[in-house]
Amino acid sequence: MSRKLIVALGALSTLVAGAALAQDGPPPGPRQMPAPEDVFKRWDSNSDGVVDKAEWTGAGRPEDRFAMIDADKDGKITLAELKTAFEQMRARRAQQGGQPPGPPPEAPAPQN
Repeated sequence: MSRKLIVALGALSTLVAGAALAQDGPPPGPRQMPAPEDVFKRWDSNSDGVVDKAEWTGAGRPEDRFAMIDADKDGKITLAELKTAFEQMRARRAQQGGQPPGPPPEAPAPQN
């Protein structure tokens, strides 16, 4: 009797594991960088087509990085400027042999 129970439990666990592996979606691993359009839409809180410094910091982004993205130094980040920054980041990561980064963090990492 106990042998039948062990075989039955083994078969059941195999079925459950197979069903878990067959779920839809990408396999776990490094996260892909989101589309610049999606990020821009999330950061442009007043929907005026630009991200100003208040919206940038309001999204939890480090203030000093704003100037790195604002290529024309007009105090606003356009979608074109954000796309350019994303492409530069992808190129830099590719040169370093790294994986594409995940979504940008919403707040700076804690300093230890």
